Amino acid sequence: MDKDYQVMGVLNVTPDSFSDGGQFNQIEAAIQQVDTMITDHVDWIDVGGESTRPGAAAVGVDEEIARVVPVIQAIKAKYPAQKISIDTSKPEVMEAAVMAGASMINDINALQADGAIEVAVKHDVMVCLMHKQGTPQDMQNQPEYDDVVQEVLDFFAVRVEDCLSYGMDAARIILDPGIGFGKTLAHNLQLIQNTATFKQMGFPVLLGVSRKSMFGELLNRPVDQRMAGSLAVAQFAYLQGADYFRVHDVAATVDMLATCQALIGTDND
Repeated sequence: MDKDYQVMGVLNVTPDSFSDGGQFNQIEAAIQQVDTMITDHVDWIDVGGESTRPGAAAVGVDEEIARVVPVIQAIKAKYPAQKISIDTSKPEVMEAAVMAGASMINDINALQADGAIEVAVKHDVMVCLMHKQGTPQDMQNQPEYDDVVQEVLDFFAVRVEDCLSYGMDAARIILDPGIGFGKTLAHNLQLIQNTATFKQMGFPVLLGVSRKSMFGELLNRPVDQRMAGSLAVAQFAYLQGADYFRVHDVAATVDMLATCQALIGTDND
């Protein structure tokens, strides 16, 4: 049976990401992690050169390019067929990463920077449009919504229309409700519970919850003990129709999703 999900493995080539900062910011260590993820049947490698954890400091364009491009080139040299996404909000980084071999732009800013949509359309790559409130520096300072689900739906409607108006192929678009990006625990739970609602917009949905602080609050677990909670949310979202799962624990997620699909068949959508 053809699988109906895609697992995206996180590869942070940064010194300060919340879960694995500093572990893979040298090319050799990064490729070793890629080796492991490919052995574990990952679909996409999501390369990021700037931490987006709450309170993270911004990184300059040149520094971010210097972090991600050599890693992308090294991955493509060893694994030419491997699908790579670039986790960035900067059009210059998007351009450099796509030229190096990335075929998806995963943008927490939903391509709102000047020139970002143009880069995606020019190269005809896939894009993941994520919702967030505020910036990584301030997004968790008492975020508020009147209706978080409706406000995220309205945001997606505007961003999709903007992308289509520039000539983007609708089949290239993925939506990410942005768990943990300017949301309280209650907001996060509401968004996850409404995965099927986001699917009704007609686009694939990506969920990125792996090891996030919501599990520290919900379960009182440190970062390295949040896999069970992460898997539970991924399973729930899959049963609601989520398509892409951005995770640190590739093998466990792949096994869980394969088992779920075997149990329910391919009628997940």
